Amino acid sequence: MKLSTDKILTTHAGSLPRGEPLSSLLIDDEDGKRIDPKKIDEVADERVAYVMEKEAQAGIDIANDGEQGRVGFQTYVPQRMSGFGGVSSRPYGKEFIEFAKFTERMQARIPKTSKVFDAPEAIGELSYRGEAELQKEIDRSLRNASNPNAHATERFMNAPSPGVIATTMMNAYYESDQAYLDAIVREMSKEYRAVVDAGFVLQIDAPDLAMERVLLYQDLTDAEFAEKVEQHVDALNAALEGIPRDRVRLHVCWGNWEGPHCYDVAMEVVLPPIYQAKVGAVGLEFANPRRQHETAALKKNPPPPEMAIIPGVIDSKSNFIEHPEVVAQRIEAVVDAIGDRERVIAGVDCGFGTFVGWEWVAEDVVWAKLKTLREGADLATSRLWG
Repeated sequence: MKLSTDKILTTHAGSLPRGEPLSSLLIDDEDGKRIDPKKIDEVADERVAYVMEKEAQAGIDIANDGEQGRVGFQTYVPQRMSGFGGVSSRPYGKEFIEFAKFTERMQARIPKTSKVFDAPEAIGELSYRGEAELQKEIDRSLRNASNPNAHATERFMNAPSPGVIATTMMNAYYESDQAYLDAIVREMSKEYRAVVDAGFVLQIDAPDLAMERVLLYQDLTDAEFAEKVEQHVDALNAALEGIPRDRVRLHVCWGNWEGPHCYDVAMEVVLPPIYQAKVGAVGLEFANPRRQHETAALKKNPPPPEMAIIPGVIDSKSNFIEHPEVVAQRIEAVVDAIGDRERVIAGVDCGFGTFVGWEWVAEDVVWAKLKTLREGADLATSRLWG
């Protein structure tokens, strides 16, 4: 994993807008409609080439394929693994109930999305069967990364954590939550290993380590939730067994929706168990209004020396284009908090296209935000290196 040895490197959280017609094709495919898979592959290939060019134009150092062939960052899993069916009954967060008019407006803004709160559930023994689909994804990314216009010096590929799979596709088969987690670990480790063996840095997307405090675990105390985080980190470590930690980065998210977020768990609650993850870097939110103050928690609880921080210095839920000076100041605040410029890689709070249709930022604004990320990182570099 490359670190910021000579300058502040830039990256993002993974998912980027899919655009049309790919978005509609992916949703129809998820709904079980008869869609020619060759058509999806063809459109996804064109779209990957497009987003990689946009990343290059923005100056992103550590880039990916934008998860263009996936309907959602974790809800694609039932398409690659047998044992799922029916519908999960996911609880709505307290803020969605308390702020009813906000929820009404939110639902109006995203009328057609991938399955999020109504994803399938585990109804039988899990078995990974997505090798061919994953290989297509790997080949497509490698093929487009070889484009002479490609700027990135390193490539990553996303995969969901065992914990977020367990909390999204809920358990209706295994005798306990731990048994379900163990089964997910056993099967998803195959995808994790294949991504690393293909030469990518593996990014594990784990909103279960923060977001689920206000969803599935909203009735727990902070201390009880911290225990859940520890359990999920233990599961992740088991799934990563044998993979060098410097080939893995972990993305933690408080929920990628434009909303109140007034019940979010404080960063200081989850940092200690998160630091137990056997990964080389952790992505954390610092750009949105509920997280900007959390550099104080980071300074109080700095990461271990073998772990870098990928601070979100661009908000993934707002169409405001951050000023480069704001980006630079946010980067510098994180550098000050951990006391090491080389272990800071500038990033984005979350993905810009977490699920198909679940997009708060207009696509043209996305590219402008990534450009200002580079500009802000250059400003910070000029001051941090002199």
